[in-house]
Amino acid sequence: MKTLILAGGFGTRLSEETSLKPKPMVTIGGKPILWHIMKLYCNYGYDDFVILLGYKGHVIKEYFINYFYHQSDIKIDIAKNEVQILNNKSEPWKITLLDTGLHTMTGGRVLRAKDVVGDETFMLTYGDGVGNVDIESLVKFHRSHGKALTMTTVQPEGRFGGVAFDGDSERVEAFLEKPKGDGGWINAGFFVAEPKVFDYILEGDKTIFERAPLENLAKDGELFAFKHHGFWKPMDTLRDNVKLNEMWNENRALWKTW
Repeated sequence: MKTLILAGGFGTRLSEETSLKPKPMVTIGGKPILWHIMKLYCNYGYDDFVILLGYKGHVIKEYFINYFYHQSDIKIDIAKNEVQILNNKSEPWKITLLDTGLHTMTGGRVLRAKDVVGDETFMLTYGDGVGNVDIESLVKFHRSHGKALTMTTVQPEGRFGGVAFDGDSERVEAFLEKPKGDGGWINAGFFVAEPKVFDYILEGDKTIFERAPLENLAKDGELFAFKHHGFWKPMDTLRDNVKLNEMWNENRALWKTW
């Protein structure tokens, strides 16, 4: 089963990093967040990726073209112009790098991969969020309901911590960790889809996947939610990037399941 990864957006809210590279190439612990996402899928045996490129896609192409050498120990004989691989540490990934256009919307990027996917079930996710999603359980759930699309949903972490009072008084009793949001569930990506989903992308490159396609799939009873109760965090801002790097450096990377 192929895994499509949306990696073409401009990442404007992370402009401190994305002026030189696309958002999925912003690093956590020295590795692009894209690498972390691919490691998660590979841990469950899914190693066939289609990366949907757009903004500064050449950076991602160059990263994977040179990945084998970057991850291996090598010996170079300059006089003979020879390179010898001493120890291969690269990943067992098969990667299709698909240029889906600079200004193409998310639905349009997915549609551009139709010929690559063919008539098979496929997975889809965003190139800027990590989580300890149980991919095996996600796929099993998708197959159990037999509809066109499964979307992983999460309850996002609250932005601020809370204060607990002593009964009805104003005496502060304790400080609370950041609670989950208001009880609502949001789209976290990590989709599993049938080719039927392509039929819902009706405006070509202008289609925003999260709008009409998802709305119409829901109206037709073709969209189911896989509720993820574990860790999930998008990297939307520099603050998010700093937090994720702190977690990695302090061995608290809850998304590291490999």
